[in-house]
Amino acid sequence: MPAARVEYIAPWWVVWLHSVPHLGLRLQPVDSTFRPRDESYQESLLFLGLVAAVGLGLNLVLLAAYLVCVCCCRQDDAVQTKRPRSCCVTWTAVVAALICCAAVGVGFYGNSEANDGVYQLLYALDNANHTFSGIDVLVSGTTQKMKVDLEQHLARLGEIFATRGDYLQTLKFLQQTAGSIIAQIAGVPVWTEVTEELTELANQTSSVEYYRWLSYLLLFVLDLALCLLACLGLAKRSRCLLASMLCCGVLALLFSWTSLAVDAAAAVGTSDFCAAPDTFILNITEGQVRPEVTQYYLYCSQSASSPFQQALTVFQRSLTAMQIQVAGLLQFAVPRFPTAEKDLLGIQLLLNSSESGLHQLTALLDCRGLHKDYLDALAGICYDGLEGLLYLGLFSLLAALAFSIMICLGPGAWKHCATRDRDYDDIDDDDPFNPQARRIATHNPPRGQLRSFCSYSSGLGSQGSLHPAQTISNAPVSEYMNQAALFGGNPRYENVPLIGRGSPPPTYSPSMRATYLSVADEHLRHYGNEFPG
Repeated sequence: MPAARVEYIAPWWVVWLHSVPHLGLRLQPVDSTFRPRDESYQESLLFLGLVAAVGLGLNLVLLAAYLVCVCCCRQDDAVQTKRPRSCCVTWTAVVAALICCAAVGVGFYGNSEANDGVYQLLYALDNANHTFSGIDVLVSGTTQKMKVDLEQHLARLGEIFATRGDYLQTLKFLQQTAGSIIAQIAGVPVWTEVTEELTELANQTSSVEYYRWLSYLLLFVLDLALCLLACLGLAKRSRCLLASMLCCGVLALLFSWTSLAVDAAAAVGTSDFCAAPDTFILNITEGQVRPEVTQYYLYCSQSASSPFQQALTVFQRSLTAMQIQVAGLLQFAVPRFPTAEKDLLGIQLLLNSSESGLHQLTALLDCRGLHKDYLDALAGICYDGLEGLLYLGLFSLLAALAFSIMICLGPGAWKHCATRDRDYDDIDDDDPFNPQARRIATHNPPRGQLRSFCSYSSGLGSQGSLHPAQTISNAPVSEYMNQAALFGGNPRYENVPLIGRGSPPPTYSPSMRATYLSVADEHLRHYGNEFPG
């Protein structure tokens, strides 16, 4: 095995995902070799998405069955108390919220890892494109110099040296050597088509990655918002917030299983590529690049010779021979033909620039640069990218679990809110200790209430006990007033008289006491004859 090949070792998750059974839609086994254009292989990845869809269906069925059982098995209303057992509901909601927050944290990490892996791939593709473009530019530039520029100089020199056969023979040698150089560099592959395909792949990958990253970010925000909505609904015991949370929770559950299906298919397909990336690249470049050239860049073995070594060696030797011939012409022909100096210097400058281009071409054709870009691309896909997909799959599972728990808590939380409303409904509106009743009484006319409460239908004993002399006496504060001062901080004065109700003795305010006594005197004068003292 080549030494450079050891630099890439498939991680354990690639081996694990690659071993996942590949089945078609008819449950027939499918070869796990990465073949994205093959219909049977596409069906095997689609089957993984259908498995996630089946999981979603089972989840919804179990939730529906649980909710039906909870709604049908109602407890006896007599057993329910005014303080329901909400501790279980609260702590379960807290656990669901913690699971949701943990899922979002895992999702953020996985989304960042996948994004880093994709951009590492794009960076490697950009570097490879830069290398391929540089090779094409150097090859086309050298060909242009040898075919056009050199031919122009040689044609003018042929006219100048028309009378010297030995000089014409040297010019013919230069022309044949230039043809040999053109034939040698013609063996260098033209990477224009490969560069176009890599550029298109990079653009598509960048666009898909942007929308993928943004979609997951919005999904994280939605999950956190639903957790906050659930907490607010339980804290405020709001049925409206709980209903909104339940509806959005079902939607988030659907999104979680959908993302799980996409992540599973993408992860398995990526692992199939990472299990044998060389085979796939050799197959797709078979009609564009010679296999020995592709293998040279994929493996970059120090023991293997470059397929361009012979062409580059001939190129170098030809340039050296041409430079020697041009130097001889400058030394011996220019003194006799001064007009030939300009063209000879032009040829010498052309050969020097061609030699500089040869050194650059040799560096670009070396396998180490492109092999490093290849390894960087594999590291971005198979390490960071695939690891990020696994974390995103874990996020989807945790989010689905969290929202399933929240949906199961719906009936209990709903009864919790209903119990609170029932507690307030059970309070007697006529209870003098009901603060709501006192607030209502303060907004009603006092005289109408006095006639209602100061009626003599309760008996004469009540009237006889309310003699003015006894009521306005400077007696000590009553026991009820002491209790009011003890528990309330300050003595409270009742705004409504409480005669005939069996309530504790009221502590009226001074204005209320005066009004009450005046009404009592009027009733005594009016009924004095009928009920003598």
